[in-house]
Amino acid sequence: MRVRNLIIGLLAVAAVAVSASAQEILPLPGTVVNHSPASKGKYLGSPSICILPNGRYVVSHDYFGPKTKEFETAITDIFVSDDKGASWQKTASLRGQFWSTIFCHKGDVYIFGTCRHHGNIVIRKSSDGGESWSNPYDAEHGLIVEGEYHTAPTPVLVHNGRIWKAFEYATHKVRKWGRRYSAMVISAPVNADLLDAKSWRCSNILYSDPSWLGGEFRGWLEGNVVYDYKNKQLLNILRVGTVKGVGVEQCARVAVSPNGKNISFDTKTGFMPFPGGAKKFTIRYDERTKRYWTLANTTDPDKLVIKNDKTRNVLTLCSSEDLVSWKQERVVVSHPDVMYHGVQYVDWQFEGEDIVAVIRTAWDDEEGHAHNQHDSNYIIFHRVEKFAERR
Repeated sequence: MRVRNLIIGLLAVAAVAVSASAQEILPLPGTVVNHSPASKGKYLGSPSICILPNGRYVVSHDYFGPKTKEFETAITDIFVSDDKGASWQKTASLRGQFWSTIFCHKGDVYIFGTCRHHGNIVIRKSSDGGESWSNPYDAEHGLIVEGEYHTAPTPVLVHNGRIWKAFEYATHKVRKWGRRYSAMVISAPVNADLLDAKSWRCSNILYSDPSWLGGEFRGWLEGNVVYDYKNKQLLNILRVGTVKGVGVEQCARVAVSPNGKNISFDTKTGFMPFPGGAKKFTIRYDERTKRYWTLANTTDPDKLVIKNDKTRNVLTLCSSEDLVSWKQERVVVSHPDVMYHGVQYVDWQFEGEDIVAVIRTAWDDEEGHAHNQHDSNYIIFHRVEKFAERR
């Protein structure tokens, strides 16, 4: 084991040397929504996007890193574009909002996440296109559940008369990353007051077991609530981390009851190969193509330089007819360097024949490069034109 770790370490050092001296400087792969140089110690995370009925794009993202207060009172900024993503204007800064998904419902904009790194579940509403927002100060105005919770900009699904979102319960006797996260789903009737805590129903909390995957299981998190049309089953599909971080990446498929009260996991059939499954992904179903789509950080398990959950330099469009077999359709964005470049934590929406996406991006800037591939210095907007065309 010591020899193997030494080899991995030497490979990483070699990759850093190549990154620092020989990598080509490539143009930024999209339109800048926001930028924060590495020297500021304020990294840009959790991008999310929604499209309003009038065509306006609304984007949110938060800040993390040593010069932020993500563990106390996190900050999320709101940006809008009225010209199809060509330019962006900041409209609001929300104190006490983190790891959030932005979505449109009945003409209003909502943002749904936590109040800080491992904080209360909160939701806010904007009735003027993302310009001004409600404040979740109590249970009748957006403070949904108190405690330590985790989530990411994964889909808010409307299905069977309810709105669904995956969260993770983050209070565990084991406080390490991954192991502390337990799966859960929260839902509310579509016609309910979404700012009222009484509208929301939490499922049971599903704890993980480190003995799964032959003892390689490290954690599950950042779940997607998805409806499986073939098997007529609501699922929570989660990112899966493993101890060694090598080999074929996987996801975990958790069954969700129709009323949202119960979730369950079959350890024999619940783990499945998934492209980029060790990183955050977003899955959505397209009625036009009758396929599920995702933008994922795919890897070649035979060519890893660092662990697969850290390898985020290739963004690939993938699709599936059944949520089981996934086809890698085409690479959307890539960079040859794995150490300082990442195109990750993508949130996106269908817009006609295109996909519009916001990407947490670690890329070259006037200082040279990001702090590392994880600690992103940009949020960018990117359009995948005619996504369903075979390439």
